[in-house]
Amino acid sequence: MRLRPLIAALALLAPPLASAEDLLQVYAEARAADPQLAAVDAARGVQRELVTQARAGLLPQWSLNATELRGSQDGQDGARQHQLGSTISQVLLDLGQLRSWDAAKTLASAQDASVRAAEQDLCARVASAYFGVLSAQASLATTLANECAFEQQVSQAQARFDAGLSAAVDVDQARAYYELSRGNTVQARQTLADARQTLAQITGRMPNDLKPLAEELPALPPQPAEAQAWVAQALQANPQLQAQRLILNSSEQRVSAARAAHLPTLSVGVDSAQLRGANVAPQDLGRTNTQVALRLNIPIFAGFATQSQVRQASYQREATRAQLEISQRALVRETQAQYQAVLAGVALMQSTRAAVDASARMLASTRAGQPLGTRTMTDLLLAIQTQASAQNAYEQARHRYVLAKLLLQQAAGNLNETELAAVNTLLKG
Repeated sequence: MRLRPLIAALALLAPPLASAEDLLQVYAEARAADPQLAAVDAARGVQRELVTQARAGLLPQWSLNATELRGSQDGQDGARQHQLGSTISQVLLDLGQLRSWDAAKTLASAQDASVRAAEQDLCARVASAYFGVLSAQASLATTLANECAFEQQVSQAQARFDAGLSAAVDVDQARAYYELSRGNTVQARQTLADARQTLAQITGRMPNDLKPLAEELPALPPQPAEAQAWVAQALQANPQLQAQRLILNSSEQRVSAARAAHLPTLSVGVDSAQLRGANVAPQDLGRTNTQVALRLNIPIFAGFATQSQVRQASYQREATRAQLEISQRALVRETQAQYQAVLAGVALMQSTRAAVDASARMLASTRAGQPLGTRTMTDLLLAIQTQASAQNAYEQARHRYVLAKLLLQQAAGNLNETELAAVNTLLKG
């Protein structure tokens, strides 16, 4: 049998399920309003435009020009001439621009992976904030239950003292527990308010009441059961790691582009011009002169700039390679940590549930023994506190277990709305 004040506190904090929001509803709001996801998506748009710009140098270029010519003879102004022309050029061979285009396309693919990582991160942040609110509510329920129970003990101790059945120390002891519980309630309310603000930071508004976890929650270990299988999956499918691998590939292409600055470039151009004016020969008036040119450019010396750009690109590549290694090692640690967190969650749910049952029996026995003189006021106060703490530990273990399973899926690159929907079925309907 659980502590009655705790049940009352939980009932007070529990939202009306008909109007409460579930995890999927909160996620939908967050996806529409989260600025972090919007920023990453905008960055993807920027990179896609950079791909278009990098390709532009490989496509035909066409420009029109107009020139006004004024001559002089013997100090007198001559007649004006107007020259209208156009220039069309097409690159035939430029490995530097081609490698730069390849690098831009690779970075666009990396940005696509970054968006997928941001979507998974949003799922994790929403779930963390959602269960953060539920955990804060459970802690507040514990402190409210303690406060209510200790207040009752103060009243009972005072009545027994007034009747001459107990000493004043019992009243003081009960009051000390009661006052401490009031302070804990203040702190718990502050924690809950901050947890709600954390969720509001993601969705853009203060959350409504949230649906809690159902009473019966299956505690299952991860599948597959081997940690190394999860690590292998994470190294292969984690989108953030995929993005960094693509960034490294782009860095390699930037090195190739820098080295290509030593190589010749080949292009073809068509230049046309037409002269108009008073002193243009009649046979040239209105006639368009067209030239077709094949241009070969061979770089000889650029003041050591080309070699410097190659070294710069190489340093950037090595920095990216080192960052990729850092991320891989961090991902391995995170995956193993979340795997162990799920296993620990299973064990904690079992142990804390057993503690709830044992503390309930202990409290009932202590209450029965106090009037008989076999239990003291201290025993009763400690039994109340122990039972409430056990119930709170059980609630916290349930929330941590569910969240750890989601974070393990995030590390493995599998966290999405489908996983959130599976967790959503564990909430009270």
